[in-house]
Amino acid sequence: MSLRINDVAPDFTAETTEGAINFHDWIGDGWALLFSHPKDFTPVCTTELGAVASLKPEFDQRNCQIIGISVDGVSDHAAWSKDIEASQGHAVNFPLIGDPSLDVVKLYDMLPADAGDTSDGRTAADNATARSVFIIGPDKKIKVTLTYPMTTGRNFHEILRLLDSVQLTAKEQVATPANWEQGQDVIIVPSVSNEDAEKKYPEGWASPLPYIRLVKQPA
Repeated sequence: MSLRINDVAPDFTAETTEGAINFHDWIGDGWALLFSHPKDFTPVCTTELGAVASLKPEFDQRNCQIIGISVDGVSDHAAWSKDIEASQGHAVNFPLIGDPSLDVVKLYDMLPADAGDTSDGRTAADNATARSVFIIGPDKKIKVTLTYPMTTGRNFHEILRLLDSVQLTAKEQVATPANWEQGQDVIIVPSVSNEDAEKKYPEGWASPLPYIRLVKQPA
């Protein structure tokens, strides 16, 4: 199953380092970040989990829960978490899904259906495509999907920027331009007529081109 933006995020039940969860129930009425790893005790992923743990207060401020998944069992995750804290200086402060039967990574189209049904004997290279990030909204739909190669650590400051953008554009009829950061000008979307835009933005907007209307970010 190929997953695209605005598809409903597949629901599942799984064991995690913080107990069993039903994914949609766990998300509740907030946002969620799901990010995957091809194997425990891998160097790049170790740095990533430490980085996310350090940024958890930022995600909390945005009403976004974090959950990781690695193609290994929960007992392995517990041992790996000790390495992460010791080497990265931050304890893992969010649940890690155990997926030794590969069910969840297949459900999210990160491994093919014929990849087998066990993580035993599989190397990180075998699971190289399990390097995806999903941002999921309160409506349980996928808002963002990214996949990184194993050799490139993910930029979670960029993922926070993405989260800021999708949360803003979910409630306002605006889009964010290239390299936008929180508080910078935004674009009025083309579906909003000039007449309606004048009601929302009586002070007007900048138009470097007829089809670009820049305004201050709505509060």
